[in-house]
Amino acid sequence: MTSLRLACIDSEAAPLFHRASADGTRDGYEPAVGALLAGVLGWDLSWVFLPWSELLPALDDERADAVLCGQGITPARQRVADFTEPYAVFHESVLVRKGSGIASAADLAGRKVAAITGSTNMTLAETFADALTVGFGGESDDVFGDMLAALRSGEVDAVVDDDVVFVPLADDPAYDLAFTVQTGNRWGLAVSKSRPSLTDALDEALAAVKADGRLAAAWKEWLPALQYPFAQSPGTAE
Repeated sequence: MTSLRLACIDSEAAPLFHRASADGTRDGYEPAVGALLAGVLGWDLSWVFLPWSELLPALDDERADAVLCGQGITPARQRVADFTEPYAVFHESVLVRKGSGIASAADLAGRKVAAITGSTNMTLAETFADALTVGFGGESDDVFGDMLAALRSGEVDAVVDDDVVFVPLADDPAYDLAFTVQTGNRWGLAVSKSRPSLTDALDEALAAVKADGRLAAAWKEWLPALQYPFAQSPGTAE
């Protein structure tokens, strides 16, 4: 293999990723992880942009080699794909409109709570007693943007997503971060079950950039507001 085709949605979800530039290059933490892994392996990196619902199916029909796009490692996903060791660990937060008065899960009773259908975020939303969950389909090219638009318009009262995607909204006068649940979701690259050697190669590359501090440096560059979740060896890069 001389190239690594990574699948993701093409939307604005800083600091995880920005929309692709005209030449197909991307900025953000996940693109930085992809570039690090491809560099260790000596492979060319390219991105395949698909709707959320097509990401995992793209592995078995060979549209992509791996998915590097907000994939929490869950039993349901592990039934259809293999996963590398985690390159990130995130918690889940609830975003609301400014002045809503929502500050806890109890305040969501009778309220409409949005999350991506089939996601770990929806699993969490369904635990909020008497909340009315609203699923947003993965067929959208910008499901995160769709949920924020629904929150702004009053179509929903809250949005559940991983804490990282709400970092840029911390000072936005339209929103309040109601609360965070310490779920510790592990994110990995998804790979077809028919390609165990690729999973092994990606794991080896990921172990290398964890050990030498390059993953920590990428985290510090793109996610400085969040604590780096992996242990660092003495003497690795800061």
